[in-house]
Amino acid sequence: AATKLASAEKLMYFCTDQLGLEQDFEQKQMPDGKLLVDGFLLCIDVSRGMNRNFDDQLKFVSNLYNQLAKTKKPIVVVLTKCDEGVERYIRDAHTFALSKKNLQVVETSARSNVNIDLAFSTLVQLIDKSRGKTKIIPYFEALKQQSQQIAAAKDKYEWLVSRIVKNHNETWSNVSRKMQSSPEYQDYVYLEGTQKAKKLFQQHVHRLKQEHIERRRKMYLALLPQAFEALIPDLDEIDHLSCIKVEKLLETKPDFLKWFIVLEETPWDATSHIDNMENERIPFDLMETQPAEQLYEAHLEKLRNERKRAEMRRAFKENLETSPFITPGKPWEEARSFIMNEDFYMWLEESIYMDIYSKHQKQIIEKAKEEFQELLLEYSELFYELELDAKPSKEKMGVIQDVLGEEQRFKALQKLQAERDALILKHIHFVYHPTKETCPSCLVCVDSKIEHLISSRFIRPSERNQKNLLSDSNIDRINLVILGKDGLARELANEIRALCTNDDKYVIEGKMYELSLRPIEGNVRLPVNSFQTPTFQPHGCLCLYNSKESLSYVVESIEKSRESTIGRRDNHLVHLPLTLILVNKRGDTSGETLHSLIQQGQQIASKLQCVFLDPASAGIGYGRNINEKQISQVLKGLLDSKRNLNLVSSTSSIKDLADVDLRIVMCLMCGDPFNADDILLPILQSQTYRPSQCGSSSSV
Repeated sequence: AATKLASAEKLMYFCTDQLGLEQDFEQKQMPDGKLLVDGFLLCIDVSRGMNRNFDDQLKFVSNLYNQLAKTKKPIVVVLTKCDEGVERYIRDAHTFALSKKNLQVVETSARSNVNIDLAFSTLVQLIDKSRGKTKIIPYFEALKQQSQQIAAAKDKYEWLVSRIVKNHNETWSNVSRKMQSSPEYQDYVYLEGTQKAKKLFQQHVHRLKQEHIERRRKMYLALLPQAFEALIPDLDEIDHLSCIKVEKLLETKPDFLKWFIVLEETPWDATSHIDNMENERIPFDLMETQPAEQLYEAHLEKLRNERKRAEMRRAFKENLETSPFITPGKPWEEARSFIMNEDFYMWLEESIYMDIYSKHQKQIIEKAKEEFQELLLEYSELFYELELDAKPSKEKMGVIQDVLGEEQRFKALQKLQAERDALILKHIHFVYHPTKETCPSCLVCVDSKIEHLISSRFIRPSERNQKNLLSDSNIDRINLVILGKDGLARELANEIRALCTNDDKYVIEGKMYELSLRPIEGNVRLPVNSFQTPTFQPHGCLCLYNSKESLSYVVESIEKSRESTIGRRDNHLVHLPLTLILVNKRGDTSGETLHSLIQQGQQIASKLQCVFLDPASAGIGYGRNINEKQISQVLKGLLDSKRNLNLVSSTSSIKDLADVDLRIVMCLMCGDPFNADDILLPILQSQTYRPSQCGSSSSV
């Protein structure tokens, strides 16, 4: 029969986590305290307790055993706190168990959760003989198995956490709810408890945060050298400054806030700035860290090295220019020993010096050839007695070389004998056959330049008649150039086309005109951006601006266009009607910037002698730059100018000048510092010049 025990007003509860959390579990009160007992666990504390004698404890346990033995119930001796156990205490406890009818002993540790289940299962087996006998495992062997089991469960749980938690801002309440049904979470919590599971989660989140901060730090440090290059590229400005003074200097730079951000709270990695992914500016307090100081020192050293290398280049060039050993045509292998020293090798690679030397050789060779050409002209009497076929004999070449041999300009080409002989033969050929093909000046020969000048200025009658026919057909046509920058010209052209009919017709005062638009946004000196083409002769230009930069572009383009037509027969672009318009951004008509742009536009309009329209009010549709009224005003003004100026060219000729044959002989020396354009300009500007009947390409 079961033993009956009584202890009134006791609480019965099951705590599955740890002591101290009793209130979190279901509790049941036993009013009379009566319960049936089928077996006993006799616990012995084998740890070293404060102010406690183990022998006294063992004596108490022995007396307690004597009382329990009278009940005839199974008894299992349980050694507790074996994780802190004293070897002698454990040995004495085993001796005690052997002396009491060979009691079974289970070594346990509640804190490590080792053999706790084994203690109860051993007692159950003694109570119920039908159950299989339980194998009792020593504490350290059980601890090893327990550690392996916990390690495996921990690995699985950490894998689960790493799979679910990707952001360092995740919270435990949210994540634990997601993991509630996962066996990996359940097993680990069963073995180690919720608090350890939470601690591992926090460690993982902390690791994610540190990795995120490190990525941001590397990004900032990679960007820092670029910031130094942009803000402090001048070595003289920072060479003798400390890091603190450099930080103050950086704050004074206009583009400081483009590269840096000054945070109210520091350090930056402890603020919310680490999660501001859209803002890639460098936190300014990063400058106070050692890696940033090292990057600044590297930047300083880079500037110093660049200056030193530039000094070495200059010194090397000066060495080449002053060295008497460097002559035209001397190979690098022969020259290096005379001009190279240890400093040169220390700062630059030999390939750089070879490149500088090659360029220097090219310069002195060209100069030597020019001086030798002058020498040949000075000794022109040497070439008078040659035969008409201009093929000198070996003896004559020997005489020429003997006469010139004492001249320094002859000796300068000593290492280029083949080229020197070729120059002599070319000069002889030019003396007896002076043509542009044999001219030593080649491309800058005066004959070639004059032919090109006349051919580019002259318009053949067939082309002129075709041009007049084109103009005649354009009486009801308006050709408008739209000049703007950064998309202004294209946008306005699209807006004007939207107001036209399907066949690009525009109605002005009840009459329909064909409207041809040419938006220009690039360099007007390029053919693709020219105001005038063979099929497009502008009647006016609409100039758009919305900033100082776009206004400067308009002024420069107009001036370039006018300069390109000076001296040309078709120079009507100089008097091309212009209209200057300030384009608003979304119709904004307020602010000091707008008033400043208006004032500048009025000044430019006065300078260019063109019409200035006030800033456009809101257009007739969304995004419209200028309204339809202003477009009509501009086109009507251009139409009136076209009628008044009568841009259609006249083909009438002057009868009296047709029979005049005015011959002008000009002597220009190839290489003279005079521009053929300046000399011929008074003649070529005449509207009545025509090609000579003799067919010469250099006569008019």
